[in-house]
Amino acid sequence: MAGFRVALSGDFRKADGSPTFPDFDLTPLKQAANVEMAFLDNASPLKGEQLEAFDALILLAQRFDAASVPKSGRLAVVARFGVGYDTVDVPACTAGDIALVITPDGVRRPVAVSIITFMLALTGKLMVKDRLARSGPPGFAARGEHMGVGLVGKTLGSLGVGNIGAEMFRLARPFDMQFIAHDPYADKQVAAKLGIELVSIEQLFARSDVLSVNCPLTTDTHHIVNAGRLALMKPTAYLINTARGPIVDQKALTTVLEERRIAGAGLDVFEQEPTDPGDPLLKLDNVIAAPHALCWTDQCFAGNGAADVKAVLDVMRGQVPRGVVNREVLERPAFKARLEGFAKRFG
Repeated sequence: MAGFRVALSGDFRKADGSPTFPDFDLTPLKQAANVEMAFLDNASPLKGEQLEAFDALILLAQRFDAASVPKSGRLAVVARFGVGYDTVDVPACTAGDIALVITPDGVRRPVAVSIITFMLALTGKLMVKDRLARSGPPGFAARGEHMGVGLVGKTLGSLGVGNIGAEMFRLARPFDMQFIAHDPYADKQVAAKLGIELVSIEQLFARSDVLSVNCPLTTDTHHIVNAGRLALMKPTAYLINTARGPIVDQKALTTVLEERRIAGAGLDVFEQEPTDPGDPLLKLDNVIAAPHALCWTDQCFAGNGAADVKAVLDVMRGQVPRGVVNREVLERPAFKARLEGFAKRFG
């Protein structure tokens, strides 16, 4: 019986063949009966001919577009390592009867912890105080000029109340803050349970003392954080973005930060990645920056990897995996036939 073939994008391996992220445990795939595994080249976007003989793909950072869909009709699932899927052409996947899967459970807690990390560092003036401590007596003498901000009674806002946004509010409960959010698709029962007041987007920007961006990047959310909305924020407020860089108009953000029209920002994502070292945003002392990796921990990568491996093995057994983005593909006859075929061969 022909095996179930799983491809891994080439960026999971270093040039010397060693794993890029050792916490991604491939043992369940290696030990599964009838599974064959192979790493692809590092081409980006991936090319369809690379995937002609595979049933599943586990994808890290390489792009998957319409030209990545193999003509063989064999590929059944693309399991994205993480929750962002702006590097994947979703309509092309659906048209090719390919399920796109993400890993919400793997990133929910790590990203929410990253947001809380930024919030505490910004309001506590951590980076400023680090510099003061390193400058000796003059720094210690100036410490009273850099008072932090207490969180009790302050308003924590979220642009989006999905998987990560909800977890952020759960983690923030002990700080005794007020919770508000804007999300046209919010589950009102979840919001009520977490004590979140759902507000308009204008109210969100105007009322938040700490505002976190927790929505996916889509055509609708591109630059949703723009000059007009930033102008609504308090001069004492902080903006945090751990979602996707292009959700925020970075030039507009740089301007309000330069002019001290908001207090500061914590940014793990940028419009251009990698960043340009000469970017004026990175020269500001009221910005804390991370290279799209603040949530990168052993637990995060182990969780994402385990979720992707489980999704691939579920498909192999003819089961619908968790975290399917393009749910409509589940009703397409060709996809159903693939699952049925897998169930008969490997289930």
